[in-house]
Amino acid sequence: MTGVPRVGLRPDYEISKIIRGGWQLSGDHGSVEAARAVEDIVAFYDAGITTFDCADIYTGVEELYGRGLRHLAKLRGAEAAGRMKIHTKCVPDRDKLGRLTRDDLAGTIQRSLRRLGRERLDLVQFHWWNYDAPGCMEAVGWLGELQAEGLIDRIGITNFDRAHMVSIANAVDLVSAQVQFSLLDRRPAGPFAVDAATHGVHILCYGVLAGGFLTDAWLGQPDPGHDFENRSLVKYRLVIDEFGGWDAFQDLLALLASIGDRQGADVAAVAVRAMLDDPFASAVIVGARYARHLPRLLKALEVTLEDSDWSAIRSLQRRATGPGGDVYELERDATGRHGRIMKYNLNAVGDAG
Repeated sequence: MTGVPRVGLRPDYEISKIIRGGWQLSGDHGSVEAARAVEDIVAFYDAGITTFDCADIYTGVEELYGRGLRHLAKLRGAEAAGRMKIHTKCVPDRDKLGRLTRDDLAGTIQRSLRRLGRERLDLVQFHWWNYDAPGCMEAVGWLGELQAEGLIDRIGITNFDRAHMVSIANAVDLVSAQVQFSLLDRRPAGPFAVDAATHGVHILCYGVLAGGFLTDAWLGQPDPGHDFENRSLVKYRLVIDEFGGWDAFQDLLALLASIGDRQGADVAAVAVRAMLDDPFASAVIVGARYARHLPRLLKALEVTLEDSDWSAIRSLQRRATGPGGDVYELERDATGRHGRIMKYNLNAVGDAG
């Protein structure tokens, strides 16, 4: 394994600071070469990326990771496979909130165990779509019981606001909060991050590359509007609107490109480096679909951001008009333009296995 930095979420629970994301393997972003994705887990492991992210609602991804772990054990040994941390999620369907039972929740955990081929889940990241629906904290308690039974090692959350994060951290040993956090979206910075640190909750960042918008591919390009078949691009194009629009976004891309040009790096490498260096962020999740993307991803580790670079970045961010509000506040409004693109009831789709 190579020198990807590592971070301890707890004294006995360590992860790589770069986490391989799994959403792009779910099929929403185009066809997936399953056999290739399985084989690639060895290349990621050899590169030092020993933490993978997935979810119960990412169709087929837990199974892919399970196959990949068996492939890794075959080529690198059982000890290597044991060093891998697989972070999954527990996302009850929105339509079932308020009627969720302990058996439902336990069934979700057992299903993830079967798919991954493990006896205990490394980290389960809980989500609750609607705060008005009763049962959220009761479900957190059930997760704590399943943890005590040995089915879960660590408990995290994803896309909760500050107040609910604190409530959950007071109820269980909450090690992490996975949130959308990038150079374009700074909502987790400030009060959320302060309270997270106070309660020992580590921030894991997704959306670091804004679905691919924070790459060289969009530098100098005209505004494409919002008509994308890829839901991820729609999601992050709306974030760009909140940031200040296409022109403000192009200013940020041009700045990142100028920083990268001095060091032989692309926009994506600079964007990842910036979040690796962010004092509020413990680790970044990057959706590299296949191992062929690894050299470009690892280039981020060679980038150095000088004080002058940070001054220029922060200056642009201070001009930004948003996104504003608490973490995931815009996306929780099911009637708003951010919320309307969400898929709220995915467990029935991914029930097999």
